Parts: sequence; C-alpha cells; structure tokens
Amino acid sequence: MVQSTAPQSSTTAQEFAERIREQLTYRQGVRVDEATAGDVYCAASAAVRRELMDSWMSTREGMTSGRTKAVGYLSAEFLIGKQLRNALLNAGLTDQFEQAVRDMGFDPSQVVDAEYEPGLGNGGLGRLAACYIDSLASLGVPAVGYGIQYRYGIFRQEFDDQGRQVERPEYWLTGDEPWGHADYGRSQRVGFGGTVAAGVSGRRVWSPGQWVRAVPVDYMVPGYASGRVNTLRLWSARSYDEFDLAAFNDSRYLDAVRPQVAAENISKILYPEDSTPQGKRLRLQQQYFFVAASIRDAIRMFYPGQAHPDLTTLPERICFQLNDTHPVIAIPELMRVLVDEYGYDWDVAWDITGRTFNYTCHTLLPEALEVWPASLIGELLPRHMEIIRSIDAGFVTMLEGRGVDPDRIARMRIVTDERDPQVRMAYLATVAGGHVNGVAELHSQLLRDVTLRDFSDIFPEKFANVTNGVTPRRFVRLANPRLSDLITEGLGTDRWVSDLGMLKGLAPLARDDAFVRRFMEVKRANKRDFADFARQRYGFELDPGTMVDTMAKRLHEYKRQSLKILEVIATYADIKRGAVDPQSLLPRTVVFAAKAAPGYYMAKLTIQLINNVARVVNADPDLKGRLRVCFPWNYNIELAQNLIPATDLDEQISQAGKEASGTGNMKFALNGALTVGTLDGANVEIRERVGAENFFLFGMNVDEVQALYAKGYSPSSYYEADPRLKAAIDMVSAGAFSNGDRNTYAPLVADWLTKDYFMTLADFTSYSAIQRHIEDSYRDSLEWSRKALLNVANSGYFSSDRAVEDYLRLIWKTGPMD
Repeated sequence: MVQSTAPQSSTTAQEFAERIREQLTYRQGVRVDEATAGDVYCAASAAVRRELMDSWMSTREGMTSGRTKAVGYLSAEFLIGKQLRNALLNAGLTDQFEQAVRDMGFDPSQVVDAEYEPGLGNGGLGRLAACYIDSLASLGVPAVGYGIQYRYGIFRQEFDDQGRQVERPEYWLTGDEPWGHADYGRSQRVGFGGTVAAGVSGRRVWSPGQWVRAVPVDYMVPGYASGRVNTLRLWSARSYDEFDLAAFNDSRYLDAVRPQVAAENISKILYPEDSTPQGKRLRLQQQYFFVAASIRDAIRMFYPGQAHPDLTTLPERICFQLNDTHPVIAIPELMRVLVDEYGYDWDVAWDITGRTFNYTCHTLLPEALEVWPASLIGELLPRHMEIIRSIDAGFVTMLEGRGVDPDRIARMRIVTDERDPQVRMAYLATVAGGHVNGVAELHSQLLRDVTLRDFSDIFPEKFANVTNGVTPRRFVRLANPRLSDLITEGLGTDRWVSDLGMLKGLAPLARDDAFVRRFMEVKRANKRDFADFARQRYGFELDPGTMVDTMAKRLHEYKRQSLKILEVIATYADIKRGAVDPQSLLPRTVVFAAKAAPGYYMAKLTIQLINNVARVVNADPDLKGRLRVCFPWNYNIELAQNLIPATDLDEQISQAGKEASGTGNMKFALNGALTVGTLDGANVEIRERVGAENFFLFGMNVDEVQALYAKGYSPSSYYEADPRLKAAIDMVSAGAFSNGDRNTYAPLVADWLTKDYFMTLADFTSYSAIQRHIEDSYRDSLEWSRKALLNVANSGYFSSDRAVEDYLRLIWKTGPMD
C-alpha cells in the first residue's frame, strides 16, 4: 500500500464547484453556461486564494509578532511560473478542482492553460529565487520575497523570417490577474535626485527632487504540507502627480502625463537595455526603488506604529539576502535610514547593517560584477554616494591598520581611485555583509581563490558555499506527473516530494529490468506529449522516437551554444560530402531554447545562425529524417515544464570555470536526462553524486583553461587541426546558412578564428568524440534508461529545500516559525 502524505483539503469537489460558481456570478458577472475557460480559471484561482487566506493571515501575524527571525529575500527576478496548479497542489485541492470543472463542462487542462505566465524574471536567477521562496514556505520559515512587478517582463521573444530575435512586450498583465493583490494603504515613498545639506546637530538631510510611490502587490506563496503561506511582495511604481490638468487644458497632452510616465517606467521592463546613459539611470532607479520600499516595509511590519523603534533589534527580526548585486544599494539605504532618519551613531548603524545583510554572488565573470559610475549614483542618489564614500574610506583605514599593502588596497577599494570613479557593488556587499556565498562548490572555491581572493584572504570567515537547488514540487511533481507517480510507487510513499533525499531508495530498482522498462515508457510518453505540445504551440513536427538532445539556457558566449551548433553543422557536412551514411546516424532531435539580451550582438547572431541551420538541415532530404534542429521561441517555465521531462540528453557545455552553478542541469537530471558537460558549476557535484559512469564528461578543466590562457590561445590552430571543425566553420563562412551571403556570419566566424575567448574551438574535438560515445550508449536503450534512473535516484541533494536548510544553518541562523 502506498503511503500518501500530500496535502488534502477537506473541501469537497461539490463545495469547490460552488465556490467557482459564486466567483463567476458575484466577481465576474457571468453564468456558468456563458463562461469561457479563462473565466473559470479566474474564478478557480479566486477560490483557491480564499482557501489559503486564513493560513496566509495567520502566517503574516506569526511572522511579525513571533520570536523567529524572518528572511527577506531581495531579488530583481522571481520567475514563479503559472500559479494555479502549484496553488492547488499545496492547498490539497487538485482532485477537487479537476472534478469540479469537469462537472461544470470544462476541460481542466484548458482552464489551466488560460493562465498567462508572469513575466517576472529571465533565467536561472529568477527561477532560483522562486524555488527558494517555495522552499521557505514549505519548511515553515517566515519569509518575504521582495522584488518588482514588471508590467512587461523582460520581453517576449519572436523570430523574424531571417531567423533573427525580435523583442516584443510581454503583455502578461493586460487581462485578469487574480493572484496579485495591490495594497495601496501600505505604499511607500521613494525619492530620487535632489540635494543634501547639513541639518540640525550636523545631521545630513537629503531633499529628493522626485518622489515615486511604491505600491505593494502581494502574491501568496503557499508551502507544501507546512500549513504556512508566505508572501511575495512586488513593488509597482506610481506617480504622486499623475496628471497635470493645466497642461492638458493648454493642449500640452504629453506634458500632462509626463510625471506619470517617468515614474511608471521604473517598473515597466525587467533589465532595460543599458548601453545608453538613460538606460543605466533607469536600471539604477529600479534597483533603488524596490530595496528602499522593502526596507521601509520591513520596519513598518516589525515595528508597527512606533515613531522611535529600537532598530538595534532589527537583525534579530529579519535578515536580508541580496540575490546577486542588483539589490546591493540596499546597504547604503539602510545606513541612511539608521543615521539620518533615526539618529543612530555611524558605528552602531554599521553594526546593525552588517548583521542584517548577506550576499549571494552568482558569477565569476569580472564584467558581470556590477559597477556603477560614481557620478550617476551621485546624481540620482546623492546621499547614498556620500555614505558609500564614507564606507570606502573607513574600509581603507581598516586595511591600512592591518598593514595591507597599497596595491592590494587599490584593488579592493569600493570606489575606484581614478578620473571617472566607479562603485564596485560586489565589493560593497562583501565588505558590508555578514556572509558571502557562492552557489556551487567549484564556484565558491573560485570566488575565494580568484574573483574575490583579496577579500577572502582578509575575511575568510565571511565566505561560505550553498549549492543551488530546485523545488521538486514544480519541477518533478507538477512538470512530470508520470515520473512522479512511478517514484511514489517505487518508494511506497509520496513523502519524497518534501524530502527529496528519499530518491536514493530508487537506486536498487535500477537493477530491476521490469521497473527500468516502466521508467523507459514514462520517458516515451513524455516525448509524445512534447511532440504534441510543439506541434500545437510552435508548428514543429518532431519525431518522439528520436533522441531528444536539449540545450536550454540563456544565450551567452560562455555557455557555448556555438559549440553545439558547430557539432550539428559538422555532422551535416559529413553527410553532404559523403563521409557519413545518414542511415548510420542515431536519429536525433536537437532542441535549443534561449533568449539573448537585446544589446548582445554576438548572442543574437548565434540565435540567427541556429535558426538558419534548422531551416537548411530540416528541409534537406539527404538527411532522411535522422537529424532535426528546432528552436522554440520565448523560453519560459511553461516550455521548460514540457521540454525537460521529454529530454534524453542535457547539454551543459559551458567553458570550465565560467558557470556559477546552473539549476537547469539539476532539473534535467531529476527528470531522467543524462548530462553531457564540462567540469563547470554544479556539473561537478552532479557527476560526483550520479556517478562518473552516468555522466558524459568532456573538455578542459579549470586548471587547463587557465594554463591555455597563460600560454596564449590561438583558436585558428584548432581550426586547422580538426577537419570536421574546419568543414563546419567553412560552411558558415561560405554562406550555406545565409542564402550564399558570406557577410551575414562574418563577425561570428572572425571571432571564432581570432578571439574565441571561451575556447569553443579548443574543446570541439573532445566534444565531438563524446557525442559519438553518447550515440553508442543510447543504442542500448535498457542500459541508457538504467543510467537515467540512477541520475534521478542520486539527484535528491539538489532540492531547494536542502539549499534553504543550508542557508538557515550557515548564514541566516533561523528556522521554522515557532
């Protein structure tokens, strides 16, 4: 008998149906017989919120009145995905919902599909934040996620007839959005610009030149089997002077709404293109806007109605986690609030601040360690620039007192000593915060040894590692219900959903051929489902009988999508010149999914190349259907939840030493894909846990990469040495994928042959060899599936529940609510 521990509401299907009808009638004003699937989605969502409301209110009350320190998770992104299915699961209403809507004459899947995915993130950073707030609630830890409610997300990706990426607004808030609750009574004032002057008793007084209203929009974050419902609080920007009637009456219509437009631009778009001064200014406005509102909000929550609260107790009430450098401006903001507004001595305020903030670094790339021109901060946040300079001066004095040499001090300064000084936000977070953590063992080691070495030498106690994790609720239980049911049957319990380490109990079943064949059928069924999804959503015709080989991640040169497409082109060239019989190839469908930043020229050119390789390869009868390439546009959570369970081979092929961790690699392994990858990020830990024999390793390691940089890297020598690589690049150069135009991809070819900073060409031969080994392995379907099952069994460590427990133990020093 299988033990069930999943949440189960006492509400019956009939009662839930009646609540949906009530919402349709009294909230939406439609009868059941005239309702659309979208109407039923809104009504069902409202009914679930009602079911969770008591737990939400009691959790909020317990957080602010209790003695357990809360967590404030500050993040520019929260890629939470569609909410209805997740809320139903955590509320224990999945079965009741499906029965209720069927009885009302609707297809549950169509009702769920009517939800528009929130455009609140871009990639791994936002998905990680969403996983962590899910786990905090599921573990019963009091927490608030703080971010921005972007009206148009990052962008909706489309491809034009030349295969180029086109960015469109993501209109996710244009229809009914039943999950977010705007609370205008708890809005906050956020200032920008203006002047700073000496006030009474020498206290500095900042008089902003512009005020913006930050309106909180609250989303429930229900925990799984915990009875807790935390809050995701996203700030929406509004103007206090929305409309100038005099200007309007004077026929100056644009002037009449100019203040409103300027304010609302702050929360319009995630990561506005910042190659212009205006774009940089808007990004900094965004970052300060949400952290300033969040700090004010936390003080309001924990010290309600107190004109003179004892903020020395703030670190015992809440700790803030800075998710990358985007929220780091919160550090001088809290210092300003403590010193200027509440009158604390600088040293007291510094102690409070240091015990309140911790920083997660998500990169090893120097260019990704955010810096701001001091002149821009001084213009937009003049008091904060004064505070940053004071922090920098105190830090320099401290280093000098420790006998640190001047060259190292110059390297470590928060504000650079140059004609156009820059503020290094990662350094500010490292100096001011209590802890700094990386997100995989290798990443954390490289942070200590390379990226932040000067700081780790002086403050070794600050540095920690917390390897990333993903929530098993969304990325296994909801995304892969067939596999979820098989796991539950194999383990005899569904308790693994909240204790993913239990997956180890599947390892003995990998020796049971009958169970492995059932596991194989789950993968086949998922591939059939994905083929249907791809046909309906994108118009692609995919053969579910082929290997599904996936590379889904942000398009960036260091992630090396170029390495994958060059191998595809090399295989195509082998066939076209008669070196390989297509019938000898393993049938393979190569899936790319990625967005490129709007201003990232080389990344966008790579997207164009991939799309045009797909156009040529997929139409060529010489391949006899043995190789197909597809690139579904606008990669998001919905696509991920359909693609990941169907994937046989996951491509994690970034250059060693460049990826911080990754979370996609964890999702794929948990869903029964084998990984081909370098020793980069969390790949290292995945390989250690699933077994080297169940992971396809290739390429240089970190030490070898560094040695080649030091020696002097000549990419053209690798081009000349490998005939397959040469043939692939020559095809691109000759215009085979640009209708004969040799200029289209000339910048890409030139970069490969003369720069190739991330050493795609150096790793090509090794990558090609491992792909041939992969083909041989896949032909033995039973053994391949046995390896895939062992990947599932040994990936329980990569739960976001475990990661959050590491944060609680190592950094936050708190736990479940009393």
